[in-house]
Amino acid sequence: MVPALLAAGLLLAGCGGTAEADAGHDHSGGEAPATVSGPSNPYDGLYLQDPYQKPEFTLTDQSGAAYDFSAQTADGPTLLFFGYTNCPDICPTTMADVAVALQTVDPAVAERTHVVFVTTDPTRDTPEVLGEYLARFGTGPAPAIVGLTGDQSQIDAAQLAAGVPLAEDMGQQHSSLLLLYGTDGEASVAFDAGNTSRDIAHDLALVAGE
Repeated sequence: MVPALLAAGLLLAGCGGTAEADAGHDHSGGEAPATVSGPSNPYDGLYLQDPYQKPEFTLTDQSGAAYDFSAQTADGPTLLFFGYTNCPDICPTTMADVAVALQTVDPAVAERTHVVFVTTDPTRDTPEVLGEYLARFGTGPAPAIVGLTGDQSQIDAAQLAAGVPLAEDMGQQHSSLLLLYGTDGEASVAFDAGNTSRDIAHDLALVAGE
């Protein structure tokens, strides 16, 4: 039997502080899902034994237009992250790692990849603020990172649909999980603060080839 560890990405990360476990929230409403370790693991990220399903939600992007997440990311691999623009560490580090990964992976893979950043602080993160923030992270041949916002109830619903813990403390305590979905609508791998841009590039290539 393959040994399993609790997914570190399901922690609520306090930006500028330490992470704390929140095992009461996950993508199935029960205990935190396990990650797979051992020789059967093809990924450098967190191999999810019970894959996350791609959520369905519609929010407002940085141009002010409605963005149907499931429909508009259906044609390629998709990276999804929840965070906020005033985060001092986890969010900019994660977005920088994603940008580097997209610049180093095969350009044909990068061109098909969608990256979506959903704010956990909709009060401050207007479409304009998101646009300015995400423009700092160049993605090479990949499409620009999409930033999404909405009212608090919409943001909460999006997090619940994605299976990550609801952000707390005005969005400053949020999930550190970066989910990678294939075109089959499932995320079998995810990343947390312990992963690198190299890990993301490696697993993105694998998922794109499936």
